[in-house]
Amino acid sequence: MTKPNRTDVVIVGGGTVGNIIARGLLANTDFSIALVEAKPFQPDSAHPGFDARVMALAKRTVDELHKLGVDCRRATSVPIHQIQVSDQGSLGLCHLRAEDFGNQSFGEVVALSTLGKLLHDGLAHPRLEVITPATVNNIEQHQDEVTLTLSNGQTLHSRLMVIADGGRSNLTQQSGLTRHVQSYGQTAITCNVLTSQPHHHRAYERFTADGPLAFLPFSPAFDGRTSTKNGFSVVWTVPPEKAGALCQLEGKKFIHALQAAFGYRQGKITRVGDRTAYPLSLQYADSSIAQRVAIAGNAAQTLHPIAGQGFNLGLRDAIDLVDVLSQGKDPGAYATLRQYSKKREADRRATISLTDSMVRLFSNNTGPLKAGRNLALLAMNNTQWLKQRFVLQTTGYGPHA
Repeated sequence: MTKPNRTDVVIVGGGTVGNIIARGLLANTDFSIALVEAKPFQPDSAHPGFDARVMALAKRTVDELHKLGVDCRRATSVPIHQIQVSDQGSLGLCHLRAEDFGNQSFGEVVALSTLGKLLHDGLAHPRLEVITPATVNNIEQHQDEVTLTLSNGQTLHSRLMVIADGGRSNLTQQSGLTRHVQSYGQTAITCNVLTSQPHHHRAYERFTADGPLAFLPFSPAFDGRTSTKNGFSVVWTVPPEKAGALCQLEGKKFIHALQAAFGYRQGKITRVGDRTAYPLSLQYADSSIAQRVAIAGNAAQTLHPIAGQGFNLGLRDAIDLVDVLSQGKDPGAYATLRQYSKKREADRRATISLTDSMVRLFSNNTGPLKAGRNLALLAMNNTQWLKQRFVLQTTGYGPHA
């Protein structure tokens, strides 16, 4: 049995959120840190915490990563200059241009695996101990510390435990919090495609009878070659029973179905990559703190991918937690954790509410709701302050973010 270790902060979860918290604390505090991760980090291969998903990083996320010394351009990111929002079979359409709001872009599209490698490569530090592969078997919360028993036999004593191990974490419940789960009865199909026309850094959010369909400008690799001008990452939301059938279609038939849903705004879809599917739900903990515990990222809340808010909300958790802990006080004291909770409360509530409302409005094809959302899109397209409010919230610079 390994001798017990003591540390100021233990972070459970070595994915993007856990890495950013570790980076921020190393740069802004003198805390000793342990990072516990279930899977070993492999220098030349993708880590499961940084899987094959493609993410749209909001502008604030890109700006905050830059402050931490992470340049998303090194991760072969593709900036979003324009966003077109439309409703299938109707006139409802809204076109957003970053330059109209004084920005060069709304954000950047990046492969999570590439971003993860960039984050992990710069993480080594004398005050950081990376413990992998290991999981947490048990936690004991005390007034002055939390004790973790790990699967490798190691015991950790820490002033604060940060839970950042994703939406499937059971540590939230172990720490005494309740996790609420609400299924949307939808499945997301993700894949990369090539189109006959260049993307010109334009992203699309299209609302169909089955659910939202997003095309994000991206640089996918086909046949060992990367396309920088004609590639998109696709997130297609459909009913579960339809998802299974679509994933089993051979390439040309799948392209035909996707083309019918998306239309010809980018000309013809010429190639499609591997497809993956996962069920969609809203999951959230009833609080972001517990005794000597803070929760961040998907462990705190997992959202529907509509408007690309969940991942960015989780990164704002990480950024705000680092900001609070950088004040140099006892990292796990109730006053410190309460400050973090209060700082995150409005942003969490506003973003969860926005995402959930959009799912319900744009996934319902009944006459009154369809007419209402068409009017909403037309109104936003012709009303600058509505556009401004929407852009501020979705880029991470809203009044509650």
